[in-house]
Amino acid sequence: MYRFLLSRQWVILTLLALVLIPVMIELGFWQLHRHQHRVAQNTLIANNLKAKPVPVTELTSPGHTVPRADYWRQVEATGRYDTEHEVVVRRRTNTDETVGFHVLTPFVLADGRAVLVNRGWVPFGADQRTFPDIPAAPKGEVTVTGRLKADETTGTSGIKELSDLPDRQVMLINSEQQATSLGRTVLGGYIEQTAPAAPGGSPQQIPKPDSSSIGAHMAYAVQWWLFTAAVPVGWVILVRREVRDRASAATRSTPERETAPA
Repeated sequence: MYRFLLSRQWVILTLLALVLIPVMIELGFWQLHRHQHRVAQNTLIANNLKAKPVPVTELTSPGHTVPRADYWRQVEATGRYDTEHEVVVRRRTNTDETVGFHVLTPFVLADGRAVLVNRGWVPFGADQRTFPDIPAAPKGEVTVTGRLKADETTGTSGIKELSDLPDRQVMLINSEQQATSLGRTVLGGYIEQTAPAAPGGSPQQIPKPDSSSIGAHMAYAVQWWLFTAAVPVGWVILVRREVRDRASAATRSTPERETAPA
């Protein structure tokens, strides 16, 4: 009755089902891991944003790579802005997804070392290659508060370096690159400024990262596992239907043979 399972068609169908089951199980775990990563990321963001600000020199130093555990930590620094070496970072968007620049200003500490401060977003000037009009940074000594971020690289950000950039424009926020042009020691990473707020709201401060959205990864994981369970169930249903159809065909053919003329 079940010899049809050895036919080419059914062997291929069975092998396909056996391949799909582990693949869809793995896809479900992949989505589960993405969900767990997102939850852990949200927890890290929320905890670091709530933490009391600490001096930036406690978390980073020249050549230091900011670890993920310190991303978005609240830090503060006292010094003065070095607007002479201010640059803009190309192809950055604001909350409305409008493309413009981020304003990157070196901030010189009392010991002569500097830390990069991302003061926020400004729109294009006449075009993308023209240096924009940027509201001046406060003069004299000031205390800056913000979120600590790691240096950007092409590998971590996916942003490619360009060799023919206009003067005072960069693609990446990278302390080592800026140390060369500044001629002074620069702390690793940079500060995403949150205070003091710029007069008139320009540059526009960068919004804090989302720590509440978890996406649909868990739903996708459950969906893949339901698909996994459906494969063997579907296979059994198809087999039983084939058996039933073959039995019906055999029943219909039997009376015809009995009544056929001798």
